[in-house]
Amino acid sequence: QVQLVESGGGLVQAGGSLRLSCAASGRTFNAMGWFRQAPGKEREFVAAISRSGGTTLYTDSVKGRFTISRDNAKNTVYLQMNSLKPEDTAVYYCAADYRLRITRTASAYDYWGQGTQVTVSS
Repeated sequence: QVQLVESGGGLVQAGGSLRLSCAASGRTFNAMGWFRQAPGKEREFVAAISRSGGTTLYTDSVKGRFTISRDNAKNTVYLQMNSLKPEDTAVYYCAADYRLRITRTASAYDYWGQGTQVTVSS
C-alpha cells in the first residue's frame, strides 16, 4: 500500500525557517506537490515538482521564500520554507501521482499524506 508520511512541521517565529519532508513508499512518483489548509479556508496549492526535478511550480505568495526539491533515491520530496510569515500557518499536505508530469490541481493527485502542522507566530 502506498503511503506518504510528512514530517518537519512545528512552531516557529516569523522570519524563521522550517524544512518539511515527505517520504513515500512504493515506486517513484511523477508529480509531487505540497498543499496547505488554514483553519476555515480551503486547501490551496503551494508548490509542485516534476519527476526529474527540472520543473517546479509555486503559488505567488511563496515565490522567493519556499523551495521544493526531491530525492528520488530516497523517494522523498522536501519543502524548504524561509522567511516564514504568520499567514503561512496551516496544515501542510504532501501529494503525489504516478500519471501526471506536474500540476497545481489538488483533485489530480491520487495519493496524500496525513498532514503536518506549521504554526508561525508573530
